[in-house]
Amino acid sequence: MIEKILKKTALLVIDMQNGFCDDAGSVNAVGLPASRLRPAISPCVKLVSAARAGALPIIFTRYVYRRDYLDGGLMANELVPSLKNGQTLIANTWDSQIVDELTPQEHDFIVDKNRPSSFYGTNLDGILKNLTVENLVVCGVTTNCCVETTVRDASQRDYRTFVVSDAVAEYEDDRHAVALKSIDMLFGYVVSSDDVCKVWA
Repeated sequence: MIEKILKKTALLVIDMQNGFCDDAGSVNAVGLPASRLRPAISPCVKLVSAARAGALPIIFTRYVYRRDYLDGGLMANELVPSLKNGQTLIANTWDSQIVDELTPQEHDFIVDKNRPSSFYGTNLDGILKNLTVENLVVCGVTTNCCVETTVRDASQRDYRTFVVSDAVAEYEDDRHAVALKSIDMLFGYVVSSDDVCKVWA
């Protein structure tokens, strides 16, 4: 099945931002350790390099909020108030930028969102349809939140989705494992970065 990613495929890199992945980031400052997410950076770099070599479209998402959090919804304003109280992930700041190791290039796509799903309230679906994409290779953070939610939404739109297990990360091992198990059961395929790079080579 993984041979499908040779054609009509895009790489989706979810929320690999300073705010999540840098020790100086705002999310780390409110007690969600960036050290748990940083292991995903190197495999993501490998995937981005392979996608560029194969001239495949690359889409980066960024989780961002208005400074007043009027777009924060229940998550930022009620369920996890430390996000708002800690002034996390504010748009157009260093915190919201993609980490240096993965700096987008001019022809890449950047999709900003304020919910876990990369499809909710964004133009992602339109971008994929314009690119005639049928297959998504997904990496980024966090496995149990934005990655899994995006993959579920992708599956319901009938995108064939491949989640790269070593290029996603979560704050807790058990949630990481359960998310991958759920994805692999009903919503997509769980693969490794080596699997993907062998096909793209």
